[in-house]
Amino acid sequence: MEAPLRGSVTALAAATLLFPLLGAAPSDAGSSANGLQSAFASAAAEYHVPQSVLLGVSYLQSRWDVHAGAPSVTGGYGPMHLTDARTALAEAPPHHSEGSEDARGDSARAPLLPKTKLPEPATIPARLRTLPKAAELTGLSAERLRRDPAANVAGGAALLAAAQKELGEPLSSDPADWYGAVARFTGADDTAAAAAYANDVYDVLRTGQKRHTDAGQLVALAAHPGLSPDAGQLRRAGLRKPGAAETECPPTVSCEWIPAPYEEFGDSDYGNHDLGGRPASQKIENIVIHDTEGAWEGVLEMVQDPTYVSWQYSLRSTDGHIAQHVKAKDVAWHAGNWYVNSKSIGLEHEGFLAKPDAWYTEAMYRSSARLVTYLAKKYGIPLDRQHILGHDTVPGPTSSTIGGMHTDPGPYWDWRHYFELLGRPLVPTAGPNGGLVTIRPDYATNRPRYTGCVTAGQPCADHGSSAVRLYSGPGESYPLIKDVGLGSAPTTGVNDLSSRVSTGQQYAVAGRDGDWTAIWYLGQKAWFKNPATNPTAVHAAGRVVTPKDGVQTVPVYGRAYPEASAYPSDVPAQAVSPLPYTLPAGQRYVVGAKVPGEYYYAVSFDTASHRVVTGKDMYYEIQFGHRVAYVRAADVRELPSGS
Repeated sequence: MEAPLRGSVTALAAATLLFPLLGAAPSDAGSSANGLQSAFASAAAEYHVPQSVLLGVSYLQSRWDVHAGAPSVTGGYGPMHLTDARTALAEAPPHHSEGSEDARGDSARAPLLPKTKLPEPATIPARLRTLPKAAELTGLSAERLRRDPAANVAGGAALLAAAQKELGEPLSSDPADWYGAVARFTGADDTAAAAAYANDVYDVLRTGQKRHTDAGQLVALAAHPGLSPDAGQLRRAGLRKPGAAETECPPTVSCEWIPAPYEEFGDSDYGNHDLGGRPASQKIENIVIHDTEGAWEGVLEMVQDPTYVSWQYSLRSTDGHIAQHVKAKDVAWHAGNWYVNSKSIGLEHEGFLAKPDAWYTEAMYRSSARLVTYLAKKYGIPLDRQHILGHDTVPGPTSSTIGGMHTDPGPYWDWRHYFELLGRPLVPTAGPNGGLVTIRPDYATNRPRYTGCVTAGQPCADHGSSAVRLYSGPGESYPLIKDVGLGSAPTTGVNDLSSRVSTGQQYAVAGRDGDWTAIWYLGQKAWFKNPATNPTAVHAAGRVVTPKDGVQTVPVYGRAYPEASAYPSDVPAQAVSPLPYTLPAGQRYVVGAKVPGEYYYAVSFDTASHRVVTGKDMYYEIQFGHRVAYVRAADVRELPSGS
């Protein structure tokens, strides 16, 4: 039985801390336009927490969304992201252990296909048990805290008030006095993670926020531009100091060094990355965004296994904390394409592709954006979708690998919001005659149907998405666009990229018909719905390539490797093998970069044999389909998109 609106003194004395309890009346937080805003006000008053602090913490956790009561990747529920890890322990291996993708992607070596499952955690850390604690503090059932947004908000308020009391601080009405409690809200056990989270919350408080949630609620937080919190409170929190000395992270994030091993393990094999001298040896061109398909503790164990694969950084969902595993100068095995691996940095985000409500927290989005902005500035990487790649946009290096390439972070990663956080919002850059479009649907209202999230062929939950579906004609009655490299008929499966474009990607316009726009895509004319009243793309201009005059078709490649004559005698020449696509005459594709053919030869533990082979042939990276691809510069001409 749940507690009444105001418990008796006897009932309160039995509680862990002496705080008022939320009423048991049915919540109206989801039934009126401002119900959730009222819930924040009520919980703030009941638990003597400043409403602005409660709103700021919730924004960092969920942007005030309720996700229909579904848990996040870490079992976090509701607008306060109250965690109960018993509901969210990984049920499958991380994505590097699934399917046929060779994470290393180097045909000069035997495929690396680890089959290890995520280990079961020995203990569940405090940051993944905040919902049971909130239940103890409020007297509300765990089920109600999961499902009822108002109860969830009250649970968050109770946790903040409890943390404030544990720190020996008064239940002040001044938000500046709550820094320590905010820092401890996520259950982080180190000072850096706690401080980084609190600093983000207070940034939100200073700037203010206002938005409609996924349940249609209007929630607003007024700006407090002069707010200066008492950060000294954190010194009394008894948290550990993480090992950050080795990390390559900006000072605005929490970051620790958990190294991936570079070591031999028998049979002339080694793992789980290659030492390099980037950017002196070869330029870092890309940052690749992944999701882990597993929970934090298990993923960290995997990356420390020399027989597994590797990536440079992991990002934690609850608070945006970062662990670095491989130096930027070294080559991690993460993208399934050796050419991309050798010129990229990989970021793994705690999350699940096919669980639309196993949501990525705002704290993790912000931490990731700060890290990517820092790396992009340091290595001269443009902040666009042809340089900030999803794992799903990395091409198969050869024809035989196309079907096995991974599809994360998937259609539920909010690329539009992410680029806003990167400081590169996706805005129109031209008028209707610019020749290009940038895909940019409204994430919340763009809800294409997907199948296979839980059961093959069965519909996924209705949810906002970054992706837009493509048809072979100007209407949904036409067949979906087919990807000849996959061979099979296109479907609406959540992992089927055949007929899908993603927010931020740019394509050359191939035609218009009423509410429909055509683009050049995989050598075909592909159509997507783009009504003027609710556009799914905006006008753009840029550089494109098209076959040279007199050339009917141009081969397309999954990697930009040098010509055979560029290889020294002690390095085996790698095949320059085209994919099963062509770029036909008259079609145009957006240019991401012009790069030399390059191959990093690293097949032994002894780095003395490692070489970077650079050829004379130049390539263009282009946005060819959902994934990027490469064409030889000698086969095409570059021109302005509007010409």
